[in-house]
Amino acid sequence: MAEVELAYLRRAIELSVRAREQGDEPFGSLLVGPYGVVLAEDVNTVRTDRDISAHPELKLAVWAGRHLDADTARRTTMYTSCENCAMCSGAMAISGLGRLVFALDGARLAEFRGTPAALGLSAAEVFASAAQPVEVEGPLLAEEALVAHHGWS
Repeated sequence: MAEVELAYLRRAIELSVRAREQGDEPFGSLLVGPYGVVLAEDVNTVRTDRDISAHPELKLAVWAGRHLDADTARRTTMYTSCENCAMCSGAMAISGLGRLVFALDGARLAEFRGTPAALGLSAAEVFASAAQPVEVEGPLLAEEALVAHHGWS
């Protein structure tokens, strides 16, 4: 993995810390376009917005669907502090985004928290049913990403 891509992942982790500081679960994500430009970024706001769909990955997939043409979306990468849940993976596939890179996998986070994995599906399993292929890389930087989850309740 190129150093610049690790920097994008670290930015996603920084965003997860910001979400936690705001009172939300520690998840953060960003979209990087085909030429390495950050197009958008967001944090989890499920608690503060009182909206169960306010995952950063879902919000960015919706943003991509509204703002990117199909070719640009296909060449855009979503970097996340944690692997997408099934809902967010489905939205990402429908929006046409072509690549996901994540720091921490959902199974490890569930094990760390002592909870079942959400719906038990990995992002790759959801993407396997997608009309267009979605490339997946991760977990990468799992230990760094897990720090934001220490002591979270």
